[in-house]
Parts: sequence; structure tokens; C-alpha cells
Amino acid sequence: MSDKRPLRSAAWFGSTDKNGFMYRSWMKNQGIPDHEFQGKPIIGICNTWSELTPCNAHFRKLAEHVKKGVLEAGGFPVEFPVFSNGESNLRPTAMLTRNLASMDVEEAIRGNPVDAVVLLTGCDKTTPALLMGAASCDVPAIVVTGGPMLNGKHKGRDIGAGTVVWQMHEAYKAGQISLDEFLSAEAGMSRSAGTCNTMGTASTMACMAEALGTSLPHNAAIPAVDARRYVLAHLSGMRIVEMVGEDLRLSKILTREAFENAIRVNAAIGGSTNAVIHLKAIAGRIGVSLELDDWTRVGRGMPTLVDLQPSGRFLMEEFYYAGGLPAVIRRMDEGGLLPNPGALTVNGKSLGANCAQAPIYGEDEVIRRLDNPLREDGGICVLRGNLAPKGAVLKPSAATPALMQHRGRAVVFENFDDYKARIADPALDVDETCVLVLKNAGPKGYPGMAEVGNMGLPPKVLAKGITDMVRISDARMSGTAYGTVVLHVAPEAAAGGPLAAVRNGDLIELDCAGGRLHLDVSAEELAARLADLAPPAPLAWDGGYRRLYIDHVLQADEGCDFDFLVGCRGAEVPRHSH
Repeated sequence: MSDKRPLRSAAWFGSTDKNGFMYRSWMKNQGIPDHEFQGKPIIGICNTWSELTPCNAHFRKLAEHVKKGVLEAGGFPVEFPVFSNGESNLRPTAMLTRNLASMDVEEAIRGNPVDAVVLLTGCDKTTPALLMGAASCDVPAIVVTGGPMLNGKHKGRDIGAGTVVWQMHEAYKAGQISLDEFLSAEAGMSRSAGTCNTMGTASTMACMAEALGTSLPHNAAIPAVDARRYVLAHLSGMRIVEMVGEDLRLSKILTREAFENAIRVNAAIGGSTNAVIHLKAIAGRIGVSLELDDWTRVGRGMPTLVDLQPSGRFLMEEFYYAGGLPAVIRRMDEGGLLPNPGALTVNGKSLGANCAQAPIYGEDEVIRRLDNPLREDGGICVLRGNLAPKGAVLKPSAATPALMQHRGRAVVFENFDDYKARIADPALDVDETCVLVLKNAGPKGYPGMAEVGNMGLPPKVLAKGITDMVRISDARMSGTAYGTVVLHVAPEAAAGGPLAAVRNGDLIELDCAGGRLHLDVSAEELAARLADLAPPAPLAWDGGYRRLYIDHVLQADEGCDFDFLVGCRGAEVPRHSH
């Protein structure tokens, strides 16, 4: 590392005046000797460890390995906690606090004596939140995710975390299995530390971090309890020290070219629709223009190569053993399908160079050949029309091909409580040709845009052996879920979008190939309905963070960030505290 570059932390520890005295003296109560303050890069370790975020509950050990790497490379590590918004326990949804967590990260970096950061992430929203916060500061940063859990086991077969919940619950509602059978899978689904072992949002965002170039190769797929995860943490600690000397900041990595790579990789892995929102938010923080239509321009036409649940058969363990994300990227690049192989990554090499010699194992089953994909076109389908003027999305790799062009009668639920109250009613006027419509589940309406868009089917339909129907909402869905589900309808119903005006019996046309989502109502009738809508009922909360969220959250097509957080504010050293 070059000794000539001034360190940001020297503004705290590098002077012999009153302020330098105070900063060093207070730190010394932890037993830190003088020489640790002598020109060494101070590396912050942003830790989202929490026992309430089970995916990240092993991060104390992970952080220790990062520290070893930092110390070996001549830096000094300082670990600090940031808000841990775990998807599994946090109500009403972890998406509500993604922006709050990003604010925590941004201000912790800017206000403290750190020269660079290692971002310890894992559970769905922690990866985008930490990248958003670090991007707003534009410091050297490297992502270390916690890794996926081991394969779930139930009755002698592998089961996928999250995905098996949706599968078995539908089977239980259809009367195909008993309650005891449903609950029997509970103990075997999550049997080690780590994130969901399917290509859910956590694994998708780990892949996005690697595809963007913000993590070392293989970070996305190494199982949480594999010793190689700790080796990668150690190497990441070493590398971040070098990045300080190279001034390799996020703005040099998070370029438009990097985001285009990530969009195409998302299609190749059958990634979560949540990546659409998170990548847009990260891009907005670093100042890269990324639009919903870029997912059509860049992503469509890319085959899905990774045969993982919920789109395919296997789980993240097999994905790693087959070669992980570098193997996918190599296969893409060899086929001329990686848009920007020269994009820079945190190890100082290009994405293409990192993956050019990546081994591929497993007889092309888990990571398929380009001429034998899981789905010919796995790119996120962006839909527009009078029902979604600002867009909506659908995940082709998890949908039923026969339903991707469909016209059906709307069965409308005004909100999620209405859905829960009526979906199992034998008198509900619904059959498999209908389109289930859920309103008021978007960013403002829920609030937080919960993962309720993959509405379970009516039991009367399930009893007929039907396993999928077209579903439309302004909500999100878990990356572990599946089905022909139209999501992120914008503007949302609570913001006065056309979705609010849909009525029972209206005909809706879905045309994925044409990118069209159409409500069969005249423009005049739709305008009249919207004009007649009553204003939304007052929310039960009239203050606090939720009030801030509702007042300032952007719509899904804009990434659901806060309007006042968009942009890179840098990490200029603040004024002294005394």
C-alpha cells in the first residue's frame, strides 16, 4: 500500500492537538497501543449481526476472520453494529426499514474515523441497505455475505428454505397433506447458519454484489458453515487495506456497465424480482441512471442457466459445488452474453478476467449449457399499460408458460386483510381462469411493500389440482416464491394508481411477450372511477419513522428509496465534536 495517500482517519488520530489527544485517549481505553494509530488504515466492519436476524446470527465469528485479514495487511479493524433488518422476523416487512438501515450505515461511515469499510451482509435487505449507505459515502468498500445455509432435509429428500413453505402450505390447503405433515418439515428446513438456500432474495443479492464487482469471486455461493467462507472473509479483510492505498472507491466499481452485468446475471441465475428495486436504489445512491426499461433492454433474451429452486431443482450447496457464480459468468462471457466483461471489481481485476478460467462441475446439470437452458428467456419481464403506467414486473423463470399470455376476470381484494378474510370462502366467485388482484400492498399502502404478492390460491381451486393462477398486485414477493405473479404495479393503489380502480368482474389482459398489462376499461371510465375514489383511510400511526416513510418513499419503479436520500453525498470529514 502507498504511504503517500492521506488517510481520512488521520483527521481524528493524526494530530497532536487537543482533539487528537481526545480521540486517541478515548480509544485507548480498549487497550490499543500507540503504534496502531501511526498511519495505519482504519477499516470499519459494518456488522449486521443479530439474534433476531437468524440469517446473520453467525456474523461475530465471520467478523473475527475479517479482522485477521485486516491486521495481516497492516490495517487496524474497528467493528461496529448497524441496523439489522431481518426478513424472517421483522414486521410488517424488512423492506420498511431498508432505507433506515442505509441511513444508519451512511452516517456511521461519515461520522467516524474510518478509511474504508467491510460490509457484513446476508439477509435479504441487509445487502442492499449496506451498499446504499456505503455508496452515498463513496468510500472503498467490500461486501462479505454470510452465505447460504445447508440443504434442508425432510423425509429423505432435499427441501429449499422458503420455497417448501409455499409448496406444502398449498398442499395442506388443498387437503393433500395433514397439518402434522406440514409442520413436520419445520425442523429440517433451516438446519444450519446462513441465508435461504434457494435462489431467493438473499442469494440473489449476494450474486448481485458479486456481479457488480463489490465482492471477491465466489462470495455469493460458499455455504455459511463451509470453512472457505471464513477464508474469503480473511482475504476480504486483506484486500480492503490494499483498496485504501489504491483509492478504489465504490464509484469506480458501481458504474453503469456493472449494473448492466448484474441485470443480465440476474436472468441467468433466475434471480428474485426484488433485485429490480434494490439495484435501482443502489444505482441512485452512486449517481448511475438506471431505469426499469433497462431490464428489458439488457436482461430480456438471456437464458436462465442455473437450475435452482424456486425456478428449478437444486439448492445453493449444489450451485457452489458446480462452480458458483464465476462459472455462470464464464459461460455467459464465452457465449458473448456478458455485456461488459471489462468492468472493474474490488480485487482490481475485471469481472471477465476473474471468471475466464472458472471451473464448471456437475455434468452441466446445475449450471446448464447455453444450448440447454432452464428457460430460454429468463430476463425479468417489464409490463406496462393502463393498469401499470409506470411499470410492473414478472419473473418468467418461476411462471407457468401457458399463463404468460392470459385474459381473465378480476377477483379483487382491497387489501391483504380482505384477502385473508375471503380467499378460503367456498362462496368466493372464482375459478382458475380468473385473475387475483390485491390492492394497497405497495410502499405507502402496506406500508413497506410486503412480500404478499404471491397470494395463495383459493382452496376450491387447489382442490381441482390447479397450482397456478395469474396474480397482480402492487406488492413484492419473496425470491423463494414462484408462480405467474405480476408485482410492483406502479403507481400503487395507495398513491392513486389505476390499480385502485379495478373492480370485480373487470377483464384483465396479461401479455408478457408484448410487455403489456391492460385493464379492459375505457380511458373515460377509468378516469371517472379514479375521480370517484374516496381518499385513503387515515393510518393508525401519525408520527415516527413510519410517517417519515410514507411521506418520502418513492414508487417501486424508482427503487423505493426516500426522495431525500437519492444521490452520493461523499465522506467529507465533519467538524470536530469538541
